[in-house]
Amino acid sequence: MRCAVLLTLLGAVACAPFTGAEAPPASSAPSAAPQGKQGQGIGDPDFPADGNAGYDVTRYHLKIGYDPVVKHLDGLATIQAKATQPLSRFNLDLSGFKVGKVTVDGARATFERAGSELTVTPAGGLRAGRAFTVAVAYKGTPKPMSDPANLGTYGFIPTADGAFVTGQPNGAKTWFPANDHPADKARFDFELTVPQGLTALANGEQTRQPVTRGGKTTFAWSEKHPMATYLATMTLGKFELREGRTATGIPNLAAVDPKFASALSGLHTVSGEATDYLATVFGPYPFSSTGGVIDDYAAGYALENQTKPMYGGFRPEDAIIAHEVAHQWFGNSLSIKRWKDLWLNEGFATYAEWLWSEHKGKSSAQRVFDTHYARTAGDPMWAYPPGRARPDDLFNESVYTRGGMALHALRKSVGDTVFFKIVKEWTARHKYGHVTTPQFIALAERLSGKQLDQLFDTWLFEPRKPVLS
Repeated sequence: MRCAVLLTLLGAVACAPFTGAEAPPASSAPSAAPQGKQGQGIGDPDFPADGNAGYDVTRYHLKIGYDPVVKHLDGLATIQAKATQPLSRFNLDLSGFKVGKVTVDGARATFERAGSELTVTPAGGLRAGRAFTVAVAYKGTPKPMSDPANLGTYGFIPTADGAFVTGQPNGAKTWFPANDHPADKARFDFELTVPQGLTALANGEQTRQPVTRGGKTTFAWSEKHPMATYLATMTLGKFELREGRTATGIPNLAAVDPKFASALSGLHTVSGEATDYLATVFGPYPFSSTGGVIDDYAAGYALENQTKPMYGGFRPEDAIIAHEVAHQWFGNSLSIKRWKDLWLNEGFATYAEWLWSEHKGKSSAQRVFDTHYARTAGDPMWAYPPGRARPDDLFNESVYTRGGMALHALRKSVGDTVFFKIVKEWTARHKYGHVTTPQFIALAERLSGKQLDQLFDTWLFEPRKPVLS
């Protein structure tokens, strides 16, 4: 992600409604519930209500229809999962909407609503290790999240001609029921139905040509690689598209709102060039397509939605495109288990900007580092240790800039050959998985043969300006 403050510093068939008779909006659990746990909360102390540790999702199939005129959404979410512990009931994250029907393995289930939690009680308990499928039919008017201390407005954001959908950190629940935390990644299939004349964009690649019937068009997309819920999108509206391939053959799709038509060529070109260049630095590109989307919504930020970074209401500079493309490795392929380790996403993506600058013959990474290091000891950046991102200030500049500086300090300490070996080993070893800061430190020490605790403590965990040795 690139935030507004950092932008300043940088210069076939329509979606079916509910089937069968609707269940009541909420219902209580049976009086004799099966034995087992509820599994509420995935275990992130900074976001204790997010996610659920009792099961692991393997795939979401989202069949959604949206009318931007009346701002109404009809959804059917079919979720394949496996219980990680005995469950008598389990929670899904879902904000708003009227839930009409819930089934587990085809059998009617009872459910309750409380805040952003949908608690589902199957007809029978689920034993640990059992695979199951839950289907949720829901409808209503999507309402985005608002968090002024962090991102501002995020989630499913209605626009004049459609919607701008960016879910970081926990906005997936504003448009589909989910285990909404990056610790549980899954594959996604989308069937998105919108009024004829609009385009619906989602992650991955189209699995068939759009089908128009009765004044509505259905788009089918699939992301076959694991993805965190906050990276899922169904951005829709009027778009001009450019398709092609990067120089190395990776499918490349750029889409822009007509207001940004003059940016289409540059977005397509730079996204492709950055994808190919960064693959030489970080290792093979982890997904099956690349590209980007500019929508006419003044979000003031960009977000690295998997395979389709989103730019909210502005024409991105090349460095910002490089930043979002870099996230396809750092954040998307390699995902954090807890939000406190956000620097592993943002520090790497920021450092990718500096490497891109070197590659393009502009400022070197060292020069950028020196410019930031020249800030006085009283600069607020030094008081925020980036190795422990704060839930009420996740996107602080320190997480980005000082995180990038920590990587440059590591590069200077171990030398270029070892540094880039560490980075490629990091992306290969944890491809499509999860990572933590201690894992990165351990890898850096093993491959460098150096004890690096002091370096990482200084740059990541001390609330003061580091002293250069």
